[in-house]
Amino acid sequence: MMVGIVGLGSYVPEQIVTNADLEKILDTTDGWIKSRSGITERRFARKDQATSDLAKIAAERALEDAHLSPNDIDLIIVGTNSPDMHYPATACLLQEKIGAKNAAAFDLQAGCPGWVYGVTVGAQFIQSGMYKNVLVVGAEVITRMMDNTDRGTYVLFGDGAGAAVLSNVEHGGFLSFELFADGSLAEYLTLPAGGSRTPFSKEVLKERSYFTKMDGQAVFRFSVREISRISKKVLEKAHVPLESVDWFVPHQANLRIIQSGAQELGIPMEKVVVTIDKYGNSSAASIPIALDKIYTEGKLKNGDNVLMVSFGAGMTSGAIIMEWSR
Repeated sequence: MMVGIVGLGSYVPEQIVTNADLEKILDTTDGWIKSRSGITERRFARKDQATSDLAKIAAERALEDAHLSPNDIDLIIVGTNSPDMHYPATACLLQEKIGAKNAAAFDLQAGCPGWVYGVTVGAQFIQSGMYKNVLVVGAEVITRMMDNTDRGTYVLFGDGAGAAVLSNVEHGGFLSFELFADGSLAEYLTLPAGGSRTPFSKEVLKERSYFTKMDGQAVFRFSVREISRISKKVLEKAHVPLESVDWFVPHQANLRIIQSGAQELGIPMEKVVVTIDKYGNSSAASIPIALDKIYTEGKLKNGDNVLMVSFGAGMTSGAIIMEWSR
């Protein structure tokens, strides 16, 4: 049997932050933001919400969709770049929140491809026979990692969570996975302070190095190149021709990156799932949120080939090709 997705769920916070709202606190305009990113609005978590709170809602929706109880889950993997705290793992906090008493739990930090990495790892546990049901969540309150004086990053990001329950399926499922990392490009996208290299200090506070730093042009070039390269590689491994892809679900980093990547691959935009305009870049949560969108809208059909591709800090990338079957 193959491994596939048997339950999906997502959640975005209720607070909508528009470009007009950001004009009031930053040297920016609605036109500037739209032209460079395609973003019109994004969601911000409430002050009393942390990453595990968003993950809880998405996870419970995925479990309901899978017709499983929390006690049916053997393993929880949370892909996140904005954990509730350094430790314990957000996955452990989530385990307690949903009452998954039988589940092992750990976080996976792989930049924005965290959910793609998590699904890849979770599927191996099922294929090996070690576990039956694995819950993989991509969840972020990433806006708190951004500098509200830096228009180059603050306008791009939004909060949210997406979850999938993995299990054996009789038909379809995951056809191939591909993961990649190049640590020589690490400086492209970093959160420099707060770890063992640069602990918190007065200097850190003065330099605001506890916020995300990004070389936007370098990230753009890497992302467009990786979308094309890793997509072709995962499709080749699965023996799936590009023209047989029914849905392309890329990481929602920037509309220009999405459009350029799709053009490089020759995938028409009507096959591309876009949520960046309404939700911004929700990092590791963006792909499961986008996948859940077309699922809940009834657009995903049995037998559809779904290509998911993500890229981010590390620099890392990951791709999955699956045949949808429910």
